[in-house]
Amino acid sequence: MTMVSTSRAFTFKCCPSLAFSTKIHMENKPRTLQNPFIVSASRSPPREASLSASADGSITLQEWQAWGTSSPLPSVVSRIVEDLKDLERDSNSQMSFGGNGGKLQGEFKIQEDKKHRAMYQALGDSEQKLQFFSARQIACRLLGSRGYLCQKCWLPLEDCICLRVIPSKLWHGMRFWLYMHPKDFLRQNNTGKLLWQVFGIKAANLCLFGIPEHEEIMWNAFKLAGKSKVWCLYPNKNAVPKSVQDAFGQGSSKKLEQTETMTNDSETLNFVLIDGTWSNSAAMFRRLKEQAKSVWGEEDFSCISLATGASAMHKLRPQPSWDRTCTAAAAIGLLSEMHLLPKFNSNRLDQQAEAVEDAVVVLLEALTTRRLRMGRSITRKVRHAIDIC
Repeated sequence: MTMVSTSRAFTFKCCPSLAFSTKIHMENKPRTLQNPFIVSASRSPPREASLSASADGSITLQEWQAWGTSSPLPSVVSRIVEDLKDLERDSNSQMSFGGNGGKLQGEFKIQEDKKHRAMYQALGDSEQKLQFFSARQIACRLLGSRGYLCQKCWLPLEDCICLRVIPSKLWHGMRFWLYMHPKDFLRQNNTGKLLWQVFGIKAANLCLFGIPEHEEIMWNAFKLAGKSKVWCLYPNKNAVPKSVQDAFGQGSSKKLEQTETMTNDSETLNFVLIDGTWSNSAAMFRRLKEQAKSVWGEEDFSCISLATGASAMHKLRPQPSWDRTCTAAAAIGLLSEMHLLPKFNSNRLDQQAEAVEDAVVVLLEALTTRRLRMGRSITRKVRHAIDIC
């Protein structure tokens, strides 16, 4: 689940030169680091859907919000869960999940595919199809993760890192929006989830792509803030990229401070982190621009390009190139670069960046330990020719 890239020339020559990655290198690298990246056939055993969350197996509001959101339960997700339960009853077969992302397996999967493909084809427009696709992905992941993943850190319960992630307070003058693709929802190696683990769900808001309730909450906040207070960390090829210095270094040098008692949302800086694969990010950014046109009358969605480099997660997760980084590392880069500007440096953004960096290290260690335990390689396949280390 890679997200934010750098649009500046990538000139790093060695790992220690990365501005915020001094903690992310494993001091004692396992011997298997020298082996080629091999995806093992080892998988988690199939698991049946648990009905323990409610008497009839429905997704309750409490269960939904425990996964990292304060939003109401999306109606389309709830409806698809009901459809899955009806199919299970009518077909007299048990829902079974396995592998990454809570994928359906077995005979039930075959029947479910036929039913929902027909439902998808019958939908009249692209918006309905997007909402159906997103809700179906999310519903299956919710049911397949019950009793298996920790609801806070999205890792298997035996690998839970919640007690090792140290909470921190984000400066009240800014807010993150994790605009997440449904295929990254509940993904174990997702790093965007670390932002609300560290800062809380009010400071780092989850917004699921294609879920109307989530997108409405996000855009209502953007309308209140105004276009000048909304930024996306994304390499928009159709506009001149702006650096943090370009966006915030001009004008008044008066220090910007905000206390906990200040709740003026119209003065809050909103930063969108597109949390999905690079192949999905283009459609996600296009949707942001389309909504911006309907709200502000123009498709232009202000973007920021960071000067940061590779993330620690490159060790485990292949990226198109070393100059593209994971969602948490993008947030670290933004906080670090903003801290260097005089108007922001009294807000301890460097300490907040360090808190996220520490959480990335914890996640990397947990994922590495799990892979080794399952007999899987912990090195990534080289996809590029840049010699960075």
